[in-house]
Amino acid sequence: MKLNFTKMQGLGNDFVVIDAINQNLAMTPELARKLGDRRFGVGCDQILIVERPTQAGVDFRYRIFNADGGEVEQCGNGARCFVRFVVDKQLTSKTEIRVETKAGIITPRLVDNGLVTVDMGVPIFEPARIPFVSDSDAVVQPLDLEGQMLAITAVSMGNPHAVQVVANVDTAPVDVQGPRIEHHPRFPARVNAGFMQIVNEHSIRLRVFERGAGETLACGTGACAAVVAGIQRQLLDTPVRVETRGGELSIAWSGPGTPVLMTGPALSVFEGSIEV
Repeated sequence: MKLNFTKMQGLGNDFVVIDAINQNLAMTPELARKLGDRRFGVGCDQILIVERPTQAGVDFRYRIFNADGGEVEQCGNGARCFVRFVVDKQLTSKTEIRVETKAGIITPRLVDNGLVTVDMGVPIFEPARIPFVSDSDAVVQPLDLEGQMLAITAVSMGNPHAVQVVANVDTAPVDVQGPRIEHHPRFPARVNAGFMQIVNEHSIRLRVFERGAGETLACGTGACAAVVAGIQRQLLDTPVRVETRGGELSIAWSGPGTPVLMTGPALSVFEGSIEV
C-alpha cells in the first residue's frame, strides 16, 4: 500500500504527518519505527496522525508516535505542525481549532504573522498525576542519579518532564544524564529531561532529551515545562523567550490553574509517499 505523507518541522523538531481521514491507515509500532528510521524510512523524531474526532465539540483527533514506535500523549512542536497541516491541506477553514489528543483537548490557532499559538492546557504538579514517585509536592525535588544528587522540578504538560537548572546548556551533560533520567525508576512512564539555563527573568536557553527520541533540536512541551518550572521557582516571569538549538519559542503562563500558551513556527519541508 502506498502511504502519502508530509514532512514538517517546528524549530528542527521534525515530523512525518499523515492524513488518516482521506486514506486508510492501520498504525502500529512497527510502522512507526519504519517511518521514523532515518536510513531505511522517511526519518523523523515523531509521526503525527490526523484523524476524525471521536467526541463531540472538537474538529480533529491527533495521535503521536515516537520514532521508537511508542505512542505518546502530547507534543508541542507537533501541535503547531498539526494546525499548519490541516489548514494547508484545506481539511478545515478555521484558523483556531479544537483538537483531541491522548492528553486532552488543545486549541491551536494561526496568528497574523504566520506563527502558531497553542493553548497547551494547565500544567500538572501533583506527583501521582505526572506520574512521579514522591511523598512531597515540593517545587524542587532531589533526584538521586546513581549517587549524584540532582535538583529537579517535575511537571506534566500532558507528558512528564523533569527540569533542572544548569549553568550552561552547551556544556550540560545531556547525553550522559538524559537517558538515565528518562528511565529513572521514580518516573514509571519514563520522562523528558530538560536542561535549562537562565539568561534573565524573561529569557532561557534549553536542551531536552526526549522520551523515546533522544535529544531533539527543540521540544515544545519541554519549553512549556521549563518556563513553568522557572516561574514556580521564582526564577522567571512571563512571558519567556526560549532559545533552543532549532530556534525560538515564546511561552506565556499566568500561574497555577491557568493554561500555558506557546507561540512558534511550523513549516512544511516536502511531500512524499512510501510503500508500507
